[in-house]
This record gives sequence, C-alpha cells and structure tokens, in this order.
Amino acid sequence: MTGTTRGPNDPGRRDRILDAALDVIAEHGAIKVTFRKIADAAGVPLGSLTYYFDDMQHLLTDAFTRLAESVSTRYGLLLEAAHTPEAAQDAIVEIICGKVWGTERNLLLSYELYAFATRHPELREVMRSWMQASRDSLSRHFDPLTARALDALVEGLSIHNSVDAQPTDRADVAAIVDGIVNRRTS
Repeated sequence: MTGTTRGPNDPGRRDRILDAALDVIAEHGAIKVTFRKIADAAGVPLGSLTYYFDDMQHLLTDAFTRLAESVSTRYGLLLEAAHTPEAAQDAIVEIICGKVWGTERNLLLSYELYAFATRHPELREVMRSWMQASRDSLSRHFDPLTARALDALVEGLSIHNSVDAQPTDRADVAAIVDGIVNRRTS
C-alpha cells in the first residue's frame, strides 16, 4: 500500500478516499475502479473503505457529488462576483474558456459521470443537482430560459473545445454568449 496509514481517529480519511476515488476514475475509468485501487491511492487500509461506504455505488456517488459540488462552487463564485450584465457574460466566457470547469481532468471525470449515470440511475440525481446549481447561479443574472441555454452552452462548448482540432476561440465564445443573452424574439 502506498502513502501513510492513519489511525481510527483520522478526520481527513473520508475526504482522502473521495479524492483518491476521483483520481482512480480519471486514470482507469469508473467501470474499472476497485476498492483496492482507491485504498492504495488514498494510502488507507482496504477495510477502511467499507467503514465509510456501504458499497462501490455509494462511494462513486459520493465522489461524483464531490466533483459536482467543487465545480459548482467555483462556477457560482465567478457569477456571484459579476455585478453587471456584461460582467456576467464575461464570467460565462471564462467558465467556458478558462479552467473553472473545463480542465482536462474535470472534463474527463464529467464524461465518466455522464456515461456511468446512463447505466446507474441513482447517479442521475448527482447530474440533476449539478445542472440545477449551475442554473441557479446563472439565474442571478438571466431569465430561466436564457439560464438553461447558457448552461447547455457551457457544457457543450467545453466538451467540443476539449476534442476539436480548432476549438472555438474566446472572442467567438463571447459572441455566441452575447447572441444567446441578447436574442431577438418575435
């Protein structure tokens, strides 16, 4: 086992296990995660995982929830700091083009969550909560339909840009955001 083994009064153990689970998911994929791989990565005894988590499904749900909450918090803070409509649009461009959500690791973990949730409906609630947190942050500045469209844009452009040979540049992303925000309705 790698790392250091902590005693029973190790207050950070559960968090280390969840962080290690995300690392193992990023490295091997959700379907290849094992208690042993996570315990090794966290530097904890194998038996401690079943102390904190009833089964692998519970562990993965909590790990993906941790990811969603972490990204949602950073996403929300950027939008909370925006005090004008223009600043809110700039924040959305930063979310798409910067490293708030679209880090290589976060995108990889998001792909894993999407795929795993298609076969494990209990994880869909993690995705729904994440989407709702994003929309709530966007709703500080935009009407519900615009918030929904911007939320889909954030995910869609981030995913596309992660694999596109010619990702959409910041200026074009800003123009797309502006087009959604200032859409004309007849």
